[in-house]
Amino acid sequence: MFTDEAMDPVSVCSLWRRSQQAEQESRGCQTRAVHSAEAEVQTRWATISCAQTDPQYQAKEQLLQQSHDQLEPPGLKDFLQRVEDTVIRELVRNARSHAFDEFQVNWEDQNQRVSCRHCLQHASAQERGLHVTSVSWSCTGSVIACAYGRIDDGDWSTERSCVCTWNLDRRTLNPKEADLVIDVPAAVTALCCHPNQPALIAGGLYSGEVVVWDTSRTQDPVLVQTGMSADSHREPVYQVAWVPLQKKGEFGVLSACSGGRVLLWTVDSDRGSFVLHAGYALVRQQVPHSSNTSFKARGSSTVGVTSLALSPWDPDTFLVGSEGGLLLRCSFSSQTPAAAPSEGHNVTLRAPAVFLFRPCSGPVHSIHCSPFHRNLFVSAGTDGLAHVHSLLQANPLLSLRVSDSYVFQVQWSPTRPLVFAAATGQGEVQIFDLGSRSLRPAATMEQGGAGQAATCLAFNSHNPHLLALGKTNGTVCVWRLSHDLTEQSPRESSQLEQIANQVAE
Repeated sequence: MFTDEAMDPVSVCSLWRRSQQAEQESRGCQTRAVHSAEAEVQTRWATISCAQTDPQYQAKEQLLQQSHDQLEPPGLKDFLQRVEDTVIRELVRNARSHAFDEFQVNWEDQNQRVSCRHCLQHASAQERGLHVTSVSWSCTGSVIACAYGRIDDGDWSTERSCVCTWNLDRRTLNPKEADLVIDVPAAVTALCCHPNQPALIAGGLYSGEVVVWDTSRTQDPVLVQTGMSADSHREPVYQVAWVPLQKKGEFGVLSACSGGRVLLWTVDSDRGSFVLHAGYALVRQQVPHSSNTSFKARGSSTVGVTSLALSPWDPDTFLVGSEGGLLLRCSFSSQTPAAAPSEGHNVTLRAPAVFLFRPCSGPVHSIHCSPFHRNLFVSAGTDGLAHVHSLLQANPLLSLRVSDSYVFQVQWSPTRPLVFAAATGQGEVQIFDLGSRSLRPAATMEQGGAGQAATCLAFNSHNPHLLALGKTNGTVCVWRLSHDLTEQSPRESSQLEQIANQVAE
């Protein structure tokens, strides 16, 4: 404790030295303590990390040792040695067996081989009592096009009709309201979507005109039409098809009418019109004869065409069915002049028929070539039968009873070589499987009231589970097919080859 008295210089110096020494000692103690403690904590953390690894390794070693020391069940080795020869013998036998070659696991309910997914309607067409005359899928497989007209009107008709489209992939799909409605001044008798351009649809009219619509042009969808020119048909057009031309990627429109004319049109994009590229006339006097067929040229000289089919294997071959039951194989390259008046056509008409199949007892409503065999096709008509033919034989290989009424259309499945479907006048669609032991229908589709004929059908090539069906009540039903009706079995192609190699009776 200091007093008010003055301190001498010696005392002041002594006090200052003691203060500096105490401060140095205090700083030195703090530095050593912090450094020593920090180094010691880091060393302990490394030791703990090493200790955590040791127990897992030791546990694994103990488990392996126990498994190695464990004895096998008594008698197991003797049993395996006794049955070894028997097991090997059975395995070899099973490897050589064909008992399960065609077996495929099917997890679907067998009672649901077919089911109706959509029932599409156009109110205006139904109010006027129009029939669905043709259906066709777009090349994308998402849009179904439908033509309206009449199948029971044999007189000249000027009643207006329409073409409707529905996009089944749209979330806002309304089955009772078409996505696009194209008004047409006459009944539409034929329809075919373009194989590569989803917006183009070719149609044939009852008035004899041929039209191509472009659905991307909503204001004026008519792209080209023949009109009532000198080159156009003068009778109802019952079939239209897109035909590949010599220039890659280009297609023409082939049309056939009840007047016996088959005309090939090309599109002149510069003028926006059709140009007649080639013409064919079917005349009874020029129908080829065969020793296996009986045919007499009587009545009208023309052969009224009611159906037509293109060969997917040979671009020169097409098939024609007629009102009188004639079934003909024709050639695009024929140079024989037709014995028929030109009627003002700008091209020389040629006679295309090269082979006559056994005639049917009534009009041939439909022909379709097999997509799996170059020589097979199926035809159907008013006799209620489906005839499976070979291009190399006059008589059919098989004839199946489809209906007691008419058969309006028949078509092969795009994915099953032995399966085809037929639309009947009784309102049913029968699906036949030629690979089954029974020739009875593998499945039957029926929707709507009795007495409503099934006028047309179309398989969806891009989505083979879908099949569209048009009826006389103005509805288009889209059916879903089960797995066993769409998936090809292992030996199906060989069975089809056996059928094609049969000799017709």
